[in-house]
Amino acid sequence: MTDAITIAPRTGTAFHLKQWQSLTVVDPEGGQVSDLLAYNANDVREVISNGRTFDYEETTQLTTGNKLWSNRSQVMLEIVADEVGIHDFLLTPCSEATFKHFYPDKPVHRGCFGNLAEALEPYGIEPDDIPCAFNVFMNVPVDGRSGRIEVLPPTSKAGESVTFRAEMDLVIGLTACSAYASNGGSFKPIAYRVD
Repeated sequence: MTDAITIAPRTGTAFHLKQWQSLTVVDPEGGQVSDLLAYNANDVREVISNGRTFDYEETTQLTTGNKLWSNRSQVMLEIVADEVGIHDFLLTPCSEATFKHFYPDKPVHRGCFGNLAEALEPYGIEPDDIPCAFNVFMNVPVDGRSGRIEVLPPTSKAGESVTFRAEMDLVIGLTACSAYASNGGSFKPIAYRVD
């Protein structure tokens, strides 16, 4: 088992994940979201897709046993363990535009989008190649009648985690989310481990 690596609050990183390796994302202090992206390491035009995933998994509530699919209908990751069970795959990574829209009284931050764009650039991935992220630990209930969404604080407790198994060689983008509402108004680190 490898040592955990810490992502500082409001930052991001990118790294290779080989087929069959496991990625465990940990919320060290509790109540912190992490945006996760996955690209085929051999052709980064193949990327994680929320639409394909919802279609093939027949649910928006993704947890242990569910797979995350690509825009080419290939399985990229499988969730093999999940201590939280509440994640979001509807909302796009927060960005400068997000902060201007939702937090006009707060300083503008480049958000997860900017952090991911910088981290993924060395892999040949451009900002326009960034899709909707799998938002680990993010709590976005949907009203079944109106369809209205709400962003509530994460339910994850300190030390809780979710583990994914790579089904192909991947480039992973991962953040410690920067948006106020997503994290209950505070910003904390995220840790991850590759095994």
